[in-house]
Amino acid sequence: MLHLKSTTGSSPRKSAAPRRPSLVRARVRRLHAYVPGEQPKIKGLIKLNTNENPYPPSPKVLAAVRAAVDGRLRLYPDPSAQALREKLARLHGCRPENLMVGNGSDEVLALAVRAFSEPQAGTEKGSRKVAKATVQYFTPSYSLYPVLADIHGAAKNAVPLPANFSLPDVAALRRGRRWNFNAALTLVTTPNAPVGRGYTTRELEKLCRAQRGVVILDEAYVDFADENAMSLALKFPHVLVARTFSKAYSLCFQRIGYCVGHPDLIAALDKIRDSYNVNGLGQVAAEATLSDLGFYRANFQAIRRTRSELSQALTQLGFRVLPSQTNFILTQPPQFPAQDWLQKLRDRKILVRWFRAPAVKDYLRITIGTPAEAMALVRAARQILKETPAARRQHSPRR
Repeated sequence: MLHLKSTTGSSPRKSAAPRRPSLVRARVRRLHAYVPGEQPKIKGLIKLNTNENPYPPSPKVLAAVRAAVDGRLRLYPDPSAQALREKLARLHGCRPENLMVGNGSDEVLALAVRAFSEPQAGTEKGSRKVAKATVQYFTPSYSLYPVLADIHGAAKNAVPLPANFSLPDVAALRRGRRWNFNAALTLVTTPNAPVGRGYTTRELEKLCRAQRGVVILDEAYVDFADENAMSLALKFPHVLVARTFSKAYSLCFQRIGYCVGHPDLIAALDKIRDSYNVNGLGQVAAEATLSDLGFYRANFQAIRRTRSELSQALTQLGFRVLPSQTNFILTQPPQFPAQDWLQKLRDRKILVRWFRAPAVKDYLRITIGTPAEAMALVRAARQILKETPAARRQHSPRR
């Protein structure tokens, strides 16, 4: 006879399977990854959120890339980007040994963190080892810096800028006692992002002189500024200048960046980069770009004009627009919070950028697009302001 167990009574509990330990490093599990600007999937959006150049590359660059799409695609690219480095060396008045080309300037920054700072495991407060493990930067600045430090396990020293986002002088930094003049690596975004403020070569030189570790002057936006600090990379053995072909030269898609500095620092970065870190078509595009700089310089002037016109138009609508030396502006909108403006503009198919960091949460960062895109933004802002209760009260007849 078959005996069935009752389903209503208690039954022995199955023991829970042992929890499998995570295969991911604890540091990576805790990591807050860098958040890039939105890449829209909807057609018809005006994209003013990621600081891309609104103008296409030179026709000569496009022709060079098309001509390179041939049997070379099966071959590895030049591992040292020698031809490109030679062209860049002529541009900057140095030798190829003073240059390394990267997969965007982001790779240059990542390699620098790995090459010049120690992981902080085992270091003690107050010891010299802390400085050797310190990656230092101002805030607000490029939000990738703390992510790179966290990935490597370096100590972070984030020092706030003054309320006007100016670069503190050395005396002020010493008085504040937060800045570390012995930090292994100091990163300075110049002109500043996301603020847009430019810093003079003179004030940057004073800071570089005071630092004992490596200093990287991150000049991603320098082609839109009044000054550049390239001379400091060739003057001081501990200073690197990082640049990119993305923002000014319309090559975001190809990911080409580089840095200039003392051959000893360049050799250190070169040791730890990937063997073929820069794709061949990107090298071709960058070389062709350097052969047609006049085309791009005309675009820089057009972007500067649009920047001035947009700043003036928004100011007349009640926006507080900060001075900019970049291809974007940082502006505090009127009537309601910046985060609300972000959505209201998006509802009108215009993308801008908002950051939740306390120092800039009241602002929007707006890329300088074409004149037509800038005017579309102004029209949308005017329309939004007309729809606010405050505007309606202001324009309603008094009784």
